[in-house]
Amino acid sequence: MVLRRTKPDRRKRRLRQHILVLLGCLSMSAYFVHHTITGKHGLEARSRLIQRSKVLEPQIAGLETVQAVLLRDVLLLRPDPPHGDLVEEIAIGVLGMARPGDRIVLLRPDARQAAP
Repeated sequence: MVLRRTKPDRRKRRLRQHILVLLGCLSMSAYFVHHTITGKHGLEARSRLIQRSKVLEPQIAGLETVQAVLLRDVLLLRPDPPHGDLVEEIAIGVLGMARPGDRIVLLRPDARQAAP
């Protein structure tokens, strides 16, 4: 009779242990799922970063163009003399100068708007 009493007790104890292990696994799974979605490095944070990067991409492109212009200006400050073509390009663009044999085409302001 003693053996019969211990068997149901063992079964109940094992059932309780299995239930506790199952609850522990479920709670840990819930914890990790929660932090996967809402954590510091979760899916919501990732979507916010993607949205922010879409907003910042045009600004980055603008700053890269400014950087290229500044780099070109810095390279012009080198101690060795600049290339003749570069000097001519700057003179034409900034000062509006041209060589005596060059042909100059002037567009009227309304012609610039009509041209595609």
